[in-house]
Amino acid sequence: MAGTEEQVWNRNELMHRIVSHKLLAPAAHDMMVDAPLIARKRKAGQFVIVRMRELSERIPLTIAGGDPIAGTIRLIYQEAGKSTMEMGLMKEGEFLSDVVGPLGKPTHIEKFGTVVCMGGGIGTGEILPVAQACALAGNRVISIVGARTKELLIVLDDVRETSAELLISTDDGSFGFHGFVTNLLQQLVDRGEKLDKVFAVGPVPMMRAACNMTRKYSIPTEVSLNPIMVDGTGMCGACRVTVGGRTQFVCVDGPDFDGHQVDFDELTKRLQAYRTLEKEAIEYWEKHRCLLEESHS
Repeated sequence: MAGTEEQVWNRNELMHRIVSHKLLAPAAHDMMVDAPLIARKRKAGQFVIVRMRELSERIPLTIAGGDPIAGTIRLIYQEAGKSTMEMGLMKEGEFLSDVVGPLGKPTHIEKFGTVVCMGGGIGTGEILPVAQACALAGNRVISIVGARTKELLIVLDDVRETSAELLISTDDGSFGFHGFVTNLLQQLVDRGEKLDKVFAVGPVPMMRAACNMTRKYSIPTEVSLNPIMVDGTGMCGACRVTVGGRTQFVCVDGPDFDGHQVDFDELTKRLQAYRTLEKEAIEYWEKHRCLLEESHS
């Protein structure tokens, strides 16, 4: 039964209204969602698990910001699979069935001194709250962000606002430095900057390369990991990683870890475990996309 208008309204009160939803770059989205309790409690580095509908896949997304007074949280995400592609169709005023959080341990922030916050691709949105928290703690924040092309760079104004210095790279040289974020990090070292801490968020190869470089200079480096995750409470074990030779669960022990201790080989293999199923899901999505677009129109 559809239920009375009052019953439908009561159900919607338990759901999470999309306050705004806009495209930042091709396949990159910026969504503001009603979640008052999470907005009041969330800290930099934490995440939520989202379900669009009751039977939808559970998706972990980093909390990119929030307004405790307005009761909203900011989710910056990229269309990477069937579920996030479908989420990209959702419009302002629609409701997410579940938004659970804040989950994970907050990023440890203190006054380190000079801090580098590195973001690669969609990771720029995820490093933003860390950069903001570092600045509030009295650190001198140098932000390094990069993407494959100029069109894929996101939230530059937000990052610039919280940074003492912002360095930008693109793989193809279409904007900023022609190269990788690690090249810019090396430039900081070469010019004599004393770097007290590095935070890196982005694709695994980027985080791995950053850690390989900072290890040579004994610069403490934290990375935010993104393995496959199911329940987000440490019960399923799907998000296990090896850090310093010990098994850790990203959802409860992380998502931040000492990058110099992470087994990136294992992490890479685990991320590839469901590639065949992911490909099949995307093919299904592409075949039925027109019907789903109609449901959100």
